Amino acid sequence: MTAQPAPGAAQGPAGLRFKDAGLLRQALTHKSYSAEHKGAPDNERLEFLGDSVLGLATAHYLHSRHPGMPESGLAKLKSRLVSGPLLAQWARDVSLGRHLRLGQGEENTGGRDRDTNLANAMEALIGALYLDSGWEAASEFVEKRLLSMPQELPESDFKSALQELVQKARKTVPEYELTQTVGPEHDKVFTVRARLGEQVLGAGKGHTKKEAEQNAAKDALSKYARKNTGTQGK
Repeated sequence: MTAQPAPGAAQGPAGLRFKDAGLLRQALTHKSYSAEHKGAPDNERLEFLGDSVLGLATAHYLHSRHPGMPESGLAKLKSRLVSGPLLAQWARDVSLGRHLRLGQGEENTGGRDRDTNLANAMEALIGALYLDSGWEAASEFVEKRLLSMPQELPESDFKSALQELVQKARKTVPEYELTQTVGPEHDKVFTVRARLGEQVLGAGKGHTKKEAEQNAAKDALSKYARKNTGTQGK
């Protein structure tokens, strides 16, 4: 068996400290290890708990950080931030794989760097941290990671996000007005304004009209967020 032991003295990956070393050990134990070592609990129950803790911490973070973003945008961002590939990358960034307790077969087939194992172990680690040290410690661990990640929607979502926001508030939809076109035929730059009647919500530029409209919607969402957090004009 070549599996690495759990970190000693309740010192876990990413500098986490556990009062209960058993919880940390369980979070790092794959079911294949439990199958070969009877009595060693695997991390699946902690993974179940950690999934919910991660989801709530991420939702709370996004709700606080993006006051102008409608529900659909928040949901899409949350879905991306808690996705398996990003969890696996987080696990790699803190060298979680080298601490996993794996069965021989799983070890021999590359299980230590398998995305599913890493993502599941990260959720289990969050669940174990919650049980060991409470909500504050677990949510702080999650939020520190979120602060280092891109917080923008894919470009294709800015217009739909703005439309949803305006529809809820005004029962109508924004319009997009082309205000300027400059540059040679092969390299034009378009300027577009997002309007609601006579009110200009935002403006944007792009090498296509579609790109300019997306940037205008993005600008409008940004201005709305600043207005609703009291930072407009600062």
